[in-house]
Amino acid sequence: MKAATARFLDEHRSEFAAVSKAIWENPELGHREFYASSLLTDLLAKFGFAVNQGTAGMETAFTAVYDSGKEGPVLGYLSEYDALPGLGHACGHNLIGVASAAAAIALREAIDAYGGKAVVFGTPAEETNGAKVTMAEQGLFDQVDAVMMVHPLSHYERSGSSMAMEALQFDYFGKAAHAAANPEDGINALDAVIQLFNGVNALRQQLPDGVRVHGIISNGGEAPNIIPDFAQAKFYVRAANKRTLQDMVDKVKRCADAAALSAGCRIQVSNYELSYDDMRTNSVLSQQFTDNLIQLGVKPDDVKEGQPGGSIDLGNVSYRTAAIHPYIQIADCPFALHTPEFRAAAGSERGMDAMILGAKALAWTGCDLLEDRTLLQRVRDEFQHFSSPRHI
Repeated sequence: MKAATARFLDEHRSEFAAVSKAIWENPELGHREFYASSLLTDLLAKFGFAVNQGTAGMETAFTAVYDSGKEGPVLGYLSEYDALPGLGHACGHNLIGVASAAAAIALREAIDAYGGKAVVFGTPAEETNGAKVTMAEQGLFDQVDAVMMVHPLSHYERSGSSMAMEALQFDYFGKAAHAAANPEDGINALDAVIQLFNGVNALRQQLPDGVRVHGIISNGGEAPNIIPDFAQAKFYVRAANKRTLQDMVDKVKRCADAAALSAGCRIQVSNYELSYDDMRTNSVLSQQFTDNLIQLGVKPDDVKEGQPGGSIDLGNVSYRTAAIHPYIQIADCPFALHTPEFRAAAGSERGMDAMILGAKALAWTGCDLLEDRTLLQRVRDEFQHFSSPRHI
């Protein structure tokens, strides 16, 4: 079955690469990926998937299901396809989107043989307001046994962890006045923002290892001769897990309240983006994917251990079902993500070859779960263990 799956992907390489290249040549920002979403859903429909668009109330989200009609595992493949502002596909989401779709398509024969279904989740806006958060909250992954995706990188890397993150916005309201004629009549909202930054900077010496707090002044007033009656700051607060994150968020909010009190301002706190949970890799599923990558010709020493990264919306999914987020090498030079060099690699023939390799490893891992119900149970058992209240 695995050999047939690999042959299928090789035989259809040009078709899958053409879709990926078209997405790469027409980058779209999060929740505006109408062209990419259309290409992917057309591709999946062509190969017999039942497609539903507008998933979870998002226009460019979709689900595509191939159902054997027989009892068996439900396997999810996560498709991303949004680009970066000004940089296009410098994170390689054109490869991610097609690799997941291609893997699920290649798995059809195994699904027909062993039962179950494959679901491709089209997940917009990973770079900003990640759709996977909304999908997870609406329970879309609760009946899925495992979800998988591969992300391009300059080297091979096991699925690792990511940081829980909360996006905080602080709006300060003061009172305008002429900064030279009657400054005493004003209440300076910008002073409150500056005090917030000073408070956070003083807090840093008490932050535990792995915590990150970084922000910008998104509105600092209109003119230097007017006491600003409004100022705004935006922060990301990140930590290794949700429990630590909440403690850090509370501390940053206290800094914000103190700044408002100091300046005599009114404060309003909100979230300007969805909050991301930390990524909890399912080690059984991750090892199976890595074993398949090695069987496909990757040298074991070339697969690096997963390193803690930034924050990804797959973290929220990993609290709902078993999940992995490994990395596939698309370039022979150490290009960093979100750079013009990485964008070029994501559109190259080398990148397309890596995409097909990643799709093979994803499909083979799906074959293993369909064929070996003992393996599937081990994946489920690990997820259940870490989903117990003492681990959350």
